[in-house]
Amino acid sequence: MSLLSLRGLTKAYPGVVANSDVSFDIAPGEVHALLGENGAGKSTLVKTIFGLVRPDAGEMTLSGRPYTPARPGDARAAGVAMVFQHFSLFEAMSVAENIALGMEAAQAGRDLPARIRSVSAEYGLPLDPDRLVGDLSVGERQRVEIVRCLLQEPRLLIMDEPTSVLTPQEVEVLFATLRKLSAEGVAILYISHKLEEIRSLCDRATILRGGRVVGSCVPAQETAKSLAEAMIGSALARPVAKSHAVGGIVLELAGLALPSPDPFGTSLRDVSLSLHKGEILGIGGVAGNGQEELQAALSGERRVAPGMIRLRGQEIGALGPNRRRALGLCTAPEERLGHAAAPEMTLTENALLTGLTRERLANGGFVKWRATASFAEAIVRRFDVRTPGVDHAARALSGGNLQKFVVGREVLQKPDVLVVNQPTWGVDAAAAAAIRAALVTLAAGGAAVIVISQDLDELMEISDRLAVLAGGRLSAPRPAASLGIDEIGLMMGGSTVKDAGETHAPA
Repeated sequence: MSLLSLRGLTKAYPGVVANSDVSFDIAPGEVHALLGENGAGKSTLVKTIFGLVRPDAGEMTLSGRPYTPARPGDARAAGVAMVFQHFSLFEAMSVAENIALGMEAAQAGRDLPARIRSVSAEYGLPLDPDRLVGDLSVGERQRVEIVRCLLQEPRLLIMDEPTSVLTPQEVEVLFATLRKLSAEGVAILYISHKLEEIRSLCDRATILRGGRVVGSCVPAQETAKSLAEAMIGSALARPVAKSHAVGGIVLELAGLALPSPDPFGTSLRDVSLSLHKGEILGIGGVAGNGQEELQAALSGERRVAPGMIRLRGQEIGALGPNRRRALGLCTAPEERLGHAAAPEMTLTENALLTGLTRERLANGGFVKWRATASFAEAIVRRFDVRTPGVDHAARALSGGNLQKFVVGREVLQKPDVLVVNQPTWGVDAAAAAAIRAALVTLAAGGAAVIVISQDLDELMEISDRLAVLAGGRLSAPRPAASLGIDEIGLMMGGSTVKDAGETHAPA
């Protein structure tokens, strides 16, 4: 018997059909994967199940009864819980206070701290209800979200990209928890672009393409490649082989220090490295260990002492972003909307924001709009950005398509140094392969590339050397081929980073 049954769900927005006649079932205790490339309709579908979106047509049943949640409170009352990709926590409040805010008033009470301790211990996710969320690691913050759901005794748990911020060791803990829930009869709807995880964890998978169900499978009987090709409907492009020589030093950081403006952020301490022409340097680390601060220091959004950053021997630490771009240093930050792109501006206008200097998109103080539109169109063509046109707002694109636009905008400016933070975060397999191939090709052409990422498979695939940020300190870069996933995972947890910035074998 099905726990959740979807029949003919359809949801359309102006100019796009997000879901079209979607039907499938989830059984009690089943771990069910929802697969699809960016823009396939996954987000709209789970928002419908959780009461955030009302379908235009179709019906849902839960345990055989009609299920029509008008808001998330209705879904929670029916036994449906969701852990979102972006956490909704207040850093200045305690764990217990945050959990209480996400519960109905009748569920929270004086015994909540004791229940938090009990449930978190039972499921292998220990939490101190009195700790401030701002003092927690990213993995511990995810535990808060999960425990908040478990306290509501869900029958169906929806998880959206749950491992994107976790070390390999934390992923193992999470999977043990999910398997325990499954054994107790809780159904889990699992969304992830990490296909090996899908193969390891999930019992069945439903595949969406263009808002429609195009197939289902048993992931363990598939390969990651076959799952990716089922999602995109064509053969997956192979990564570009790296066969280029590495040249002289282009970028140097010497004792870079930068205090975080966020009281719960991480300050950079004595970060030093040398980046070579034609090299891809991967920088791993769990979110919140100084990645945003490093990006800001390299882009020029935060100024530092001039000599802390040198580009081809020139001190640039005190220069702003535009001056650095003119000298050949381009960057693509992690946050797509609001940082890398202005949501309400068109793709043409967003192309202008960073391409103005290097693409010479102005003359005598006047914008050359035809040239700017041509630049935006070139990005769309080269990186297969799915959009009706460059006159559409950035917010209208799916996350993956906007990410392709953001990275493509910087790559096409032919920088001498490119710094990208989380280049394929939340991006489907085909788009991720295209972005990684573009970065490898850029390096093969002589550019120096820094890739800041929490995706260890990505770093191992494209990096020549690899370092790890932990607690605002950077480990000494090492050849990527000499490192194993487990060792990198320990480094990400801070186990192998000395105060001197060197690495040593874990005890």
